[in-house]
Amino acid sequence: MKKQSLLLLAFIMIVSFIIPKGVFASTGSEGINEKLGLPIVVYGEALTQSQKSKVSELLEVNQHEQVDEFTVTGQDIANYIGGNPNSNMYSSVKIIHQDNGTGLNIEIVTPDHITEVTKEMYANALLTAGVENADVFVASSVKVSGHSALTGIYKAYDAKGVQLDKERMEVASEELDVATSISKESGVDQAQVSKLLTEIKKAIAEQNPATKEEVEQIVQDQLQNLNIELSPEDRQRLVDLFEQMRDLNINFDQVKDQLDELAGGIQDLVNDEGFWNSLTSAVRNFFQSLADFIRSVVS
Repeated sequence: MKKQSLLLLAFIMIVSFIIPKGVFASTGSEGINEKLGLPIVVYGEALTQSQKSKVSELLEVNQHEQVDEFTVTGQDIANYIGGNPNSNMYSSVKIIHQDNGTGLNIEIVTPDHITEVTKEMYANALLTAGVENADVFVASSVKVSGHSALTGIYKAYDAKGVQLDKERMEVASEELDVATSISKESGVDQAQVSKLLTEIKKAIAEQNPATKEEVEQIVQDQLQNLNIELSPEDRQRLVDLFEQMRDLNINFDQVKDQLDELAGGIQDLVNDEGFWNSLTSAVRNFFQSLADFIRSVVS
């Protein structure tokens, strides 16, 4: 009996060590989080039933004890950002709310099927719209640009009683349009476009421009710093975009902090192969120490 109890204790220790806390919350093994609410899944209206089932599988919806499910329509894109109500909506999202200070984490589950929007572009646009402290997963079973996912996120927040500012949502949508069109039409790498938007926002946070001319100078400086050549029309689109943001009185200092976190910190850690190698070593050492401990107790 003593040996069985020790083995049970060892098993609990192992599970608590190797499984992140977030996994327990998402699978529902700790029940429903009444503070943060249920995970939200928003499906594109144009999906067939088989496509919807595939997206549900991609977003791992069945790992949650319960979810709130919604459908995003062409009428939604008209209501939230003034888009075309006849739009076909395919890209879908899952949102898991997190505690304040956690930050915004974006994962494109099907990168081969989201052809124009990168996770950095989503992050920039969502922060502009006022979305913070959430894990957002984007997926599509067919190749799409990815724009409708943004509207799906807006609908999810609205349906849960979180009022996002309509002007900020519209500007965020414009930001996504500008980013994707510059990348597509000007031949600038998507990563460079995302970095450009991020650096412009950081500069605005630091310099707090008071006039459109100062915004224009910031845009020009960041284009030069990143060695990006754009047409006069695209440069003007950027100036107009960030002038709109300045008029909205967005807290750019707060946005800058979250963008810094997105650009580094956890994301760099996740992509750091050396970190995972060292973690594997740490786990191996842990198991060895645990085995030695059990042997010493039961012997």
